[in-house]
Amino acid sequence: MFNVFSENFDGATPETFARDLENKNWVILLRDTRTGDLQGFSTLALYETAFGGQALSVVYSGDTIIRRAYWGTPELPSAWIKTVLEKSAHMPQPLYWLLISSGYKTYRFLTVFYREFYPRYDRPTPPETQALLDHLATQRFGPDYCRAEGVVRFAQGATPLREGVAEVTEERLRDPHVAFYTGRNPGHANGDELVCITRIHPENFTPAGKRMAR
Repeated sequence: MFNVFSENFDGATPETFARDLENKNWVILLRDTRTGDLQGFSTLALYETAFGGQALSVVYSGDTIIRRAYWGTPELPSAWIKTVLEKSAHMPQPLYWLLISSGYKTYRFLTVFYREFYPRYDRPTPPETQALLDHLATQRFGPDYCRAEGVVRFAQGATPLREGVAEVTEERLRDPHVAFYTGRNPGHANGDELVCITRIHPENFTPAGKRMAR
């Protein structure tokens, strides 16, 4: 897993990778069906908490990567959504995805598979959603969460994407979601992570999201 990770992220060490892994309780492994070689993975922390007197559940996705040869394939989002729905079936609802992203490709998972998510370019974040996001991010990241900017800036262990993994080109910037992402997270190239939130529920899936959940 560390080898796959270090192919795409800079600054990681086996020690920091292992320390991050210790804070998760599920791992999704994507293997080549012919050789059995690991080609991608996602680490998850599924937990219960409360906000405003209401019990709720959270999935925090940590390291998530797939090797370049498999970019654009549906296995990662499909396995991710199915796993989260299965493992959270008996947890308190509602269920929220707390996502941090240091590259626009991860942010685009929200735009493709979820109808409502925040922050986004075409509408402001509702105050109650912002309050929940701030609460969960502070709970999870403590002082590394910069509330005014809406990003996590790790004091130690930042792992920016390697050059060429998620290049922001002029063509990419024509996508309003990508343009918004880079504007809201100008330090992404240094490893700053934009904090995002969405509710995981069948009614919040786009048609593409519903296909991934089947």
